Amino acid sequence: MPEEVKIDAAREAARAERLYKAEYLGSGTFIISKPKRKAIKARQTRLKNPKAGSRK
Repeated sequence: MPEEVKIDAAREAARAERLYKAEYLGSGTFIISKPKRKAIKARQTRLKNPKAGSRK
């Protein structure tokens, strides 16, 4: 039973990392974090948008 609780806690921590969240630091300052882009999507963006100044 305790092992099952550890697995659930690990899943919950992993799920929390993938969510958007904003942390208020005070005086109108926030830290906004968002999930990382998936490798496939990042690759597609690189392929469709070549760097400026490169030749075709």
